[in-house]
Amino acid sequence: MDITIIAESNGNELHPVTSQLVGAASTLGGTVTVLCPGGIGEKEASEISGVAKVVSLKGDCFSSFDSGAWSHVMTPHCGDGIVMGSSSPSGRELAAQIASKMGVPVVQDLTGIDNGLMMTRSIYSGKAVETSNASGSCVITLRQNAFEAASLGGSAEVVTVDSSSEVSVAVKEAIAKAGERLDVSEADIIISGGRGMGDPANFSHLNEVADIIGAAVGASRAAVDSWDEIPHSMQVGQTGKTVNPSLYIAVGISGAIQHLAGMRSSKYIVAINKDPDAPIFGVADYGIVATWEEALPSLRDELANL
Repeated sequence: MDITIIAESNGNELHPVTSQLVGAASTLGGTVTVLCPGGIGEKEASEISGVAKVVSLKGDCFSSFDSGAWSHVMTPHCGDGIVMGSSSPSGRELAAQIASKMGVPVVQDLTGIDNGLMMTRSIYSGKAVETSNASGSCVITLRQNAFEAASLGGSAEVVTVDSSSEVSVAVKEAIAKAGERLDVSEADIIISGGRGMGDPANFSHLNEVADIIGAAVGASRAAVDSWDEIPHSMQVGQTGKTVNPSLYIAVGISGAIQHLAGMRSSKYIVAINKDPDAPIFGVADYGIVATWEEALPSLRDELANL
């Protein structure tokens, strides 16, 4: 069972209720992913025991709370199982929006839950207890301090997805983060394009970036199969070349299984794709939701200034 937890923040810090949500999730026995709106608390969330992955969601919309805008960005990252949040006013509002977009039920303000998805909550000002059962996907919110918090000691991977309308901001942060993770003495860098590049002539933009950073230019199978101008020798994937660079930049590549098989062991992966649901974001360390026309000029300019 997939369990997606919506982290609750308090100012610029992770709210303690997030650990309580993880604690409640651990009793259900599923794989826990934590979504951090605005990236707030991503490090702290990754250190909570029981968390398998943290998705740090960056974007202009997270500068202030707007459940409609937040749910639009967050819903594609919610799994098919249970989505869990806090029953704070903003948490309940966001849960309802996400449930509506997913087309699944929402149950608010729970005080108890077991691994059979039997749920309880107080009603009529605490004069009665309602019991309900869920089967399949659903969105739930849990009352603060009703569940035991999970302990620290985790070391979950942190994946960043940036939906900023100002693409240059996302590119700068991606480069800064890559610089923190990579050994500068390593020159094994690959920038690959997919069918999302639109035309083989547009690979010239990848070559420009590659010339600046001393990278090799690769391609997805879809690009190789679509255009005679893109030779098979450039193909990265299960039926092409398996690579293991320090930095892999995927541009306009959706992330088919055969392509992921050839590059997912890269030390650091940056993905640029206009589709927020693209599978490539599932393995990327940093994802930028944008077209290549928006992102590559900023990427080229920023790299040229390093």
